Amino acid sequence: MQSHCVFMDELIRHEGIVLSTSGEMAHVQIVQTSACSACKAKSMCMSAESQSKEMDVRMLEPLQVGDRVEVQVRERLAWKAVFLAYILPFIVMLTIIAVLDLVTEWSEAVIGTLSLCGIALYYIGLNVFKHRLQTQFSFTARKL
Repeated sequence: MQSHCVFMDELIRHEGIVLSTSGEMAHVQIVQTSACSACKAKSMCMSAESQSKEMDVRMLEPLQVGDRVEVQVRERLAWKAVFLAYILPFIVMLTIIAVLDLVTEWSEAVIGTLSLCGIALYYIGLNVFKHRLQTQFSFTARKL
């Protein structure tokens, strides 16, 4: 099984194998190969972090266990995920530090601790809205 990352029509695509199905969803295994090293999205792609990844994807057509599939997600959604997961929390942290530093005379340790608490609350908020976000960031699969 080969996995590769291809940009066509702003889609990030990987090949995978269906491990199981349930309703409209399939559990798919993607295996990274050397093609990922040239991919533009490897720094934000969960497939690039290890040799093998398993994920739940929405089936675009009926699939069976063992089917070779192409898993895809829109590139702009991948960038949106990077913004929500990394950039926005960093902005939140810097804002908390700046505001607390300007309006209080607390120590750096207290301000730093409160900024980390703010980040924790941000990620808790993301987790609360996880199901809503998953509908926006859904991966899809079609048979090869």
